[in-house]
Amino acid sequence: MAVRIQIGAASHVGKVRQNNEDQYAVIRRRRSREALMTSLPSGVLFENEEEAYILLVADGMGGAAFGEVASELALRTIWELEASMASWPDKVDDSSANRLLEDVDDVVQLIHRRIRQRASQQPELVGMGTTLTAVISIGLDVFVVHVGDSRAYHVDQDQIQQITRDHTLAQQLVDAGIDASRTQAFQHVLTNCLGADARQVTSEVHHLLLNRGDYLVLCTDGLSDLVSADEIHSAITATDDSQQACDRLVDLALERGGKDNITMVIACFGTAE
Repeated sequence: MAVRIQIGAASHVGKVRQNNEDQYAVIRRRRSREALMTSLPSGVLFENEEEAYILLVADGMGGAAFGEVASELALRTIWELEASMASWPDKVDDSSANRLLEDVDDVVQLIHRRIRQRASQQPELVGMGTTLTAVISIGLDVFVVHVGDSRAYHVDQDQIQQITRDHTLAQQLVDAGIDASRTQAFQHVLTNCLGADARQVTSEVHHLLLNRGDYLVLCTDGLSDLVSADEIHSAITATDDSQQACDRLVDLALERGGKDNITMVIACFGTAE
């Protein structure tokens, strides 16, 4: 069944930083079929047009090392390569999902190499890196690919659930049983990112089947550090407009100091008539 997505997006430099190292993109992929001539009776060959989407959020790091270069390079690489990624199947099964995820992981590894190669060619860029949180949607099947501490949330009318895990030292300490209140100093120490000084990168992947009316939220830590998951849920369920929800959440983060760049993409998945 065809699925139409209502999407909102926003990015703000915040109140403290001088430049915006965040990037986002929403890419629509289309395929169609049309019978130009046939001897078959009318209506036998059904015409169809289908859409799939790629949603992307990246948070560059490096400050003077130009984190915005790394986040831009990540999104540009995906734009260049998405056409050669596996075409989406008529029905998602284990085999087609695995092929898609293998393609996506190849792209993640290529982004990592490109950022490191660019830094090796330009010494002023040494140390630059980026997070990447991406969604590939095929109907109501969605694939979430994640590196770093940007986040993806699944939202319905009743609750919000964080899909991704923060790749930070603080999260590792919490997983080891240390109280979260004692890990704040390590909240932004990344254990997995694209580029920077990391020799290897590991992509975290999830496959979800959504229901009609569900939302996905991708955001950088400039939002999630200042606005709770419950507040994100409230902003989304208070309106049926994804862009209005984005704008409200940016305002809320700015009211609380806007200490970092603030970026998000919010998508509502509704079945097309």
